[in-house]
Amino acid sequence: MTHETLSVAAIEDLARTALLAHGAHARAATALARGIAAAERDGLASHGLAYLPTYCEHLDVGKVVGSAEPTLEHPAPGVLVVDAGSGFAHAAIDIGIEALPPLARAQGVATLAIRNSYNCGVLGYHTERIAAAGLVALGFTNAPASIAPWGALKPVLGTNPWSLAVPGADGPAFVIDQSASVVAKSEVMKRARAGEPLPPGWALDSDGKPTTDGQAALRGTMMPSGGAKGVGAALLVEVMAACLTGATPGVRAAPFSGPAGGPPRTGQFFIAFAPEASSGGAFAERLGEVLAAFAAQPGARLPGSRRRAARARAEREGVAIDAGLLARVRALLPA
Repeated sequence: MTHETLSVAAIEDLARTALLAHGAHARAATALARGIAAAERDGLASHGLAYLPTYCEHLDVGKVVGSAEPTLEHPAPGVLVVDAGSGFAHAAIDIGIEALPPLARAQGVATLAIRNSYNCGVLGYHTERIAAAGLVALGFTNAPASIAPWGALKPVLGTNPWSLAVPGADGPAFVIDQSASVVAKSEVMKRARAGEPLPPGWALDSDGKPTTDGQAALRGTMMPSGGAKGVGAALLVEVMAACLTGATPGVRAAPFSGPAGGPPRTGQFFIAFAPEASSGGAFAERLGEVLAAFAAQPGARLPGSRRRAARARAEREGVAIDAGLLARVRALLPA
């Protein structure tokens, strides 16, 4: 397999140029391209350039509105709401995250709801930016249904990730970003496209039987992480990201892949906490105790440490991109 090494900036420029060529306006293209480049930088390739052909296809068929202008409302003292207008999630989240930190600092806690949205890519990318402003951040995003209730066959809930990002002395101390399924659905899609078998335990076929066939998995359901507990986590996220935001529940949302259906209109929900307000000034000390306990254990790894290592390596050496993928991406560019 051949690769080409690109800088993070070059990946962002490539993605932005393709998105603009397929009808995204400048703000949306820039916001999404930054998220794509960050995913490649952090070693999360399934959310990087591999997804760009789908984004462009969805612009072409109107499954995402490239000209959408997100609108920000402040309906209650601690509540911000952004309507993404069936456009890309990244631009809508950017507007909300700009307004969220000062509100959270002033009140101790504030929330941000995004409705009529789309796939937000790596959820931890967004919560990490809130933590970089010195706030503890919780994030939730719902997705089209791909997980069945425990004991059933028909998908009702999405893979529905949640994320926690915690501020430290020199930027975010750690970031948790995990889906309610054993693995993100994008990983199954990537292997299905390549004709590669899935590891056991990732998915079930349409009869509810374990499968290692990617295509059978896409016709079936994703395996919830931790069994019934994973279904509970998905339901929690559905309440936060769909019900509290007024977005479309996963059971009714059009899929994030392929041209079928209209805009998914799913949602995201973020909570930002000013840590000193509730801790009596003890937050940094208590967090230090927790982190020290991790550091004292040989082999212990904080969530997000692999991403940070990949980020440092990418900033030094660039990112190796599969040549076949680059050919598909470059075919999206204007002639």
